[in-house]
Amino acid sequence: MFLTDKGSYEMSVTDDEVTTGPATGGVRWKRFGGMLALTGAVSAGLITLTANGVLAANFSISGMPFTVTATKLYGEGFEQFATIDNMIPNSPNEGDTGGQMVVIVSAIDTAELTKLCQSVSLGGMFLKITAGDAGTPVKAKTLIVDSDLISGNANFQRINVGQDASTLDKVTDPGTGEKIRGGEGVFAQQADIVEITDLRQNNYATTAARFTLPHLRMAFTDDGC
Repeated sequence: MFLTDKGSYEMSVTDDEVTTGPATGGVRWKRFGGMLALTGAVSAGLITLTANGVLAANFSISGMPFTVTATKLYGEGFEQFATIDNMIPNSPNEGDTGGQMVVIVSAIDTAELTKLCQSVSLGGMFLKITAGDAGTPVKAKTLIVDSDLISGNANFQRINVGQDASTLDKVTDPGTGEKIRGGEGVFAQQADIVEITDLRQNNYATTAARFTLPHLRMAFTDDGC
């Protein structure tokens, strides 16, 4: 489900939304039908230490999910809509997905995250990143995250639910000056301000025009976030 005005929420994309076509191995829509105007993957990659510049156009995702948690996220300018991310042809991680993942795109114009943790399972160990846990939050500009599961306690100010994704106007690509938007006819929502505590995401891609991680620590660990 999509977010409510205030309170606990959990949102996910499951097999109820997509199935694998027997002939091509591609993805067929059940609920979204022909609503999504596919524009390729919105974003990809692990969290970068500090990245500046124009948002890249399209990326091929690895298909390896990674967990992100934060005790608090505060954002100004929030958008959310669905799309499809694509892996490289014959990716070893495609499984029965046909190399495509249905994802929830969450875009925030400016964001702060307290006690950020990110981990990816590498089989028997985790690559774990922590930051923003020494009194200074992680800061991001034009943060875009592709997820199939998001949970936490949310509070929104001036939210629109059910808006057409092609008309979203809360997040701007600083490199091009263009608005970050989804396809025509796609269900979307946007808000002036979003606050989420106890945030947990299962992600496939993250990108930002700028990402600053104070008190960064990256290591191989026995447990994830």
